[in-house]
Amino acid sequence: MIPIIMSLLFWGFILITSFILFPIALLIWLVTFLFDRRLVILHIFTSFWASLYTWLNPLWRVTINGRERIYSKRTYIIVSNHQSLVDILVLFRLFVHYKWVSKIEIFKVPLIGWNMVLNRYIKLNRGSTASNREMMLACEKTLEAGSSILMFPEGTRSPDGEIRSFKKGAFELALKTKKSILPIAIEGSSKALPKKGFILKGKHQIRVQVLDEIPYQNFANDSVDTLTEKVHLIIKDEIERIRNEYRISNQ
Repeated sequence: MIPIIMSLLFWGFILITSFILFPIALLIWLVTFLFDRRLVILHIFTSFWASLYTWLNPLWRVTINGRERIYSKRTYIIVSNHQSLVDILVLFRLFVHYKWVSKIEIFKVPLIGWNMVLNRYIKLNRGSTASNREMMLACEKTLEAGSSILMFPEGTRSPDGEIRSFKKGAFELALKTKKSILPIAIEGSSKALPKKGFILKGKHQIRVQVLDEIPYQNFANDSVDTLTEKVHLIIKDEIERIRNEYRISNQ
């Protein structure tokens, strides 16, 4: 019964705060969009909004390591494994500017989805070849304008927390635009909120590890397949390292 009560409180808090915070986001957009063409200020506010839900949740202890590897003036293609809806919230806690690539259904969610539209995050209709082309073009334009891109190359959340194979889009983009790749590994979020259902699963530690960027010159001669597998292995190995460290610390 306690998990159900905690879940109702959590989702209720998201609903109530969204009614309060979306008008503020809209006001920020109205005041800043003419001079803040990349919507940096609005994204910072959105990062604060999203971060509230992990800062104030007593069930989740979030640890973020490697922030110092992110250089605010650089433009990256950020890629992360995807275990849970919680991943989106914890990645906003980086407070680094990016445009997030998300499935189109999320943009239709009242208040939160409307804010995503204001931020000009990038829509993807999964399964549509035309939408995939539009997404890739939007990513290219976004990178050219100086904003980083955040993508989950697994394409969807893992059903069991194990990292799945990566789709090639992010890595095709990196080779075409010659932008650095910034890998991120997330561990523990699937246990906090699994893919199926909306019931919070008790107290869990969620760890986010920002890894070293991979400069273009390090993969310029790679094929898309080679680069995809290379980055997949880097993130997979880091997840395993985090798990081993956790096992040792709890023995």
